[in-house]
This record gives sequence, C-alpha cells and structure tokens, in this order.
Amino acid sequence: MLNPGIKFMQGSQALAEAAITAGLRFFAGYPITPASEIAEHLAKELPKVGGIAIQMEDEIASIATIIGASWTGAKVMTATSGPGFSLMQENIGLAFMTETPLVIADMQRAGPSTGQATKCGQGDVMQARWGTHGDYASITLSPNSVQEMFDLTIRAFNLAEKYRTPVILLGDEIIAHMRESIIIPPKNSIEIVNRKKPRPGETMFFGGEEIPPMPSIGEGFNVTVTGSTHDEYGIRITADPVGHRKLVKRLVGKILNNADEIVEVEAYNTENCKIGVVSFGCTSRAVYEAVERANEKGVKTGFIRLKTLWPFPEKQVKVLAQTAKTILVPEMNLRQIFFEVTRVAEGAAKVVPLNKIGGGEMITPEEILAVLLKEGA
Repeated sequence: MLNPGIKFMQGSQALAEAAITAGLRFFAGYPITPASEIAEHLAKELPKVGGIAIQMEDEIASIATIIGASWTGAKVMTATSGPGFSLMQENIGLAFMTETPLVIADMQRAGPSTGQATKCGQGDVMQARWGTHGDYASITLSPNSVQEMFDLTIRAFNLAEKYRTPVILLGDEIIAHMRESIIIPPKNSIEIVNRKKPRPGETMFFGGEEIPPMPSIGEGFNVTVTGSTHDEYGIRITADPVGHRKLVKRLVGKILNNADEIVEVEAYNTENCKIGVVSFGCTSRAVYEAVERANEKGVKTGFIRLKTLWPFPEKQVKVLAQTAKTILVPEMNLRQIFFEVTRVAEGAAKVVPLNKIGGGEMITPEEILAVLLKEGA
C-alpha cells in the first residue's frame, strides 16, 4: 500500500493500489490486454497485505471465484477487457441476483470479438448496462484520468459494499496505460464503506428491507444462496409471479431509488450555454480544450462529463437540454451514449453525434471545436 503524497503512476497501477486501499483482499483474473497490468501489480502487492491474487483458467472461472470469495466476507475484484467481460456476463447476472458485492474493472478496447486488442475503444457502455439477461440495474463508473482511476476505484468498492451489488469500473486503454502525477491522500481521510452485517438471530438476508444485511460463511448463519428466484430467506420460489416481481423490483429499486446519491458528474457552464457537450472517459479530456477555445471565440459552451454512466445522469442532462439549443456527444463508439442523451433531451435540444472507432485514433479537440463552432454559428 502506497504512502500518502504525490506519485507518478500508470492508470492500471493506480487502480490496483486504490483497490488495496479500499480493502481488496481477493483478486481472481485472467490476462488480457489492456488490463493485464492490473493483475500483475496485484500479484506483487496484494500478498504484502495478507491478500490473495490468483490467475484462473479463464474469465468465467474468475468471476465465479470472486462471487464465492465475497460470501466468505472478503472484498473482491476481477479485471478484464471486452472479450473477457462478455464471458463473465452469465455469472454477473448471478451476482446481481444473489446481491453479491464485487468490483469488475473493464478496460475497454476496440471490438467486437478480439477486435484490436491494443487500441482504445468505448464500445462496452451498453454491455455494462444490459450485458446479462433479465431486469436489473447496474452501477457503472467512468474515470478520465489516473487520479480518477484511484478515486473512482475506491468509490466502486464503497458502492458495491453499501448497495450489495456488482459495480463496474469502465475504463479504457488510454486511461489504463497513461502515466500521470496523482495525489494519494492520507489513509484516515479516505472513506471506506463495509457491508452491513446481520445481528444474531437474523434470518432475512434477501429482503425485509431495501438493502438487507449479508452474512459470511463461517459466521453461524444458515443461508441459501441461489440464482433462482427466492424469497427473503433465500428459499427458491421459481413458480411464484408475486415473489419474483417483489424480488426483482427491489433489486432494481435499491439502485434507482438512490440514483441521486450514486450519480456523479463534472459540470461546467451548463446553465448558461448555447452549446453543450456530454462526454466520458478518455474522450472527455479533449472536451476541456475544445470548450475553452469555443468560449474564447464567443460561442457559449458548457459540458457534462459523466463520472457515472449507469444509473444514467438524467437530471443533469435534462438541465443541459433545457438550456442549450444543441448537445454534442463525442464518443469512441457508434452512438451508445448518444441515444441516452437523445432520450433524456426529449426534443428540447438538438443532439449531435461525433464518433470515431478503430486504430486507436482519438477524437481531437480540433474535431470537437469544429462542430461547436458550426452549431454555434
């Protein structure tokens, strides 16, 4: 664990160090570009704090293993990229259904399939929301700097523990591999959240309250953990429509009902702009310069950067849509967040896409500025 102070670090290393700081004690993963450095760093550093890092035979085994480890009381994580994230989806559904706190770090690359393994992409946005089957609500965070790889990793663990749910840290190749100076705060200034534990005699671990307590194996509680529809006690009720609706509505509700607390954005000039920009991840870094230059040229411009992708920041985007006449959505995919912005804007503002995929080519400040000046003319 790093001492406080200013450090010069790679994004993947910052993520790994933050996970240890947040309490990670069990990691299981499989090597994959551009996330392998996370596993490599944890294999070296996690044993120093009494933790375990293990390389599994594949990504399916990795996610299954951390689900089991979480039920022993450990804080757990796996790290992967798009193809591995795809393989994990069935067991991610198991984690949602069993309300198992865990963190999945997905460092995106160009896809589909093997795609371009060493090149950046932002194409896993919808997969992070809808990748597994059935009705559920995911929490997905999006860092745009090495500092935020540290900060949002700790937040991911805190949200997973507080809401008893998987949390996805959706980074990308650029942020994972870049190196920047970051500030490691004193340990006593970092908020660390731990899951709610049951009191002696409690038996309802899957209901009874919005976020029920979670026992650990070996603590003396008799609990059934199943991916099938179950009642408050974990007992399977696979033919009861009322029980199924009650369970799944609570699983979705515990996230959406607390969206105001979960959602986090960076906003600038959103209540006094003619043109707005909604961006996330590595692409958002180009927005800062483009917005500054647009304002210098007399085009009133503001932006919202999505630190939280899911639940989608509807309130913040709606405010922007009521102010700006046009909203630009730059992203390194083919319009994944664009359609969410369009849905929320409800015709109040014109929504314009700016997309680029393949070869690791970034969307530049100049490309964003050109659209801002055109729309602001």
